[in-house]
Amino acid sequence: MGQQKNLEGYVGFASLPNQVYRKSVKRGFEFTLMVVGESGLGKSTLINSLFLTDLYSAEYPGPSHRIKKTVQVEQSKVLVKEGGVHLLLTIVDTPGFGDAVDNSNCWQPIIDHIDSKFEDYLNSESRVNRRQMPDSRIHCCLYFIAPSGHGLKPLDIEFMKRLHEKVNVIPLIAKADTLTPEECQQFKKQIMREIQEHKIKIYEFPDTDDEEENRLVKKIKDKLPLAVVGSNTIIEVNGKRVRGRQYPWGVAEVENSDHCDFTILRDMLIRTHMQDLKDVTNNVHYENYRSRKLAAVTYNGVENNRKMIVRMQVVGRFVKHCISISNSLAIILTKH
Repeated sequence: MGQQKNLEGYVGFASLPNQVYRKSVKRGFEFTLMVVGESGLGKSTLINSLFLTDLYSAEYPGPSHRIKKTVQVEQSKVLVKEGGVHLLLTIVDTPGFGDAVDNSNCWQPIIDHIDSKFEDYLNSESRVNRRQMPDSRIHCCLYFIAPSGHGLKPLDIEFMKRLHEKVNVIPLIAKADTLTPEECQQFKKQIMREIQEHKIKIYEFPDTDDEEENRLVKKIKDKLPLAVVGSNTIIEVNGKRVRGRQYPWGVAEVENSDHCDFTILRDMLIRTHMQDLKDVTNNVHYENYRSRKLAAVTYNGVENNRKMIVRMQVVGRFVKHCISISNSLAIILTKH
């Protein structure tokens, strides 16, 4: 490493972050979010609440309104604009997940979809022109857990074990307003205990040297799995308009951290860790897929070469045998 030197005058390279920022804003950003869970857990409502957009409307109903006999994977795209920054948001739904009597291998269409997006990106990297490379890889998977209060179901465990090495999994307790605060805390502890017992790898927050950021990460980790409530209904509470759900006993406010973890999820997903989710997808999950694919190609190439060599050896031995027989016949004919 070269000698470090602090400049006394102004050169100008300190403006490089601004150049990167302007270029990124001009290009825009892409983010793909997958939502998985049984029907009726409020997945579409939560997505609308997160991005303050009517991604699911009467014209394009959410997964819970589309009854499917088998698991299907459906995509919805929306261009969100905020403060001059464009975000192309892709939401991947999985209607039919967990709704059948027999849910054997119901995760396979989801795995196939994730792998197909990795394959598309790998093919794009192999092209001559790589300037325009759309990134449709799944950057995050929100897995919705039913608020039963009785821990994870076998389907929950099996799904997360099948996908934890392919995508960033963030477990959520859906419709948390159906649980009392005490029940919710106990449910969270039980879920995290089972996740550790089954060695499920959920999204790992990055370590930094920033104390404030580390405090924020610790706050999020202590709240996992996040208990969420979604609603786009505006209700007036003490003269203040809030988004929430009206009950006989009061209002469950979506953006009140005393009522649920919605604001923690939103801040983590959008404001603080969106780029890290994309980086982990690219540097870990995609690299693992790419390494396996290239290793398989290399192995197949070596195997094909080995088989060709074996065939050539067999043909060579056969030719030598034929020549030997031919020579023997020639000697016999000469004697006669």
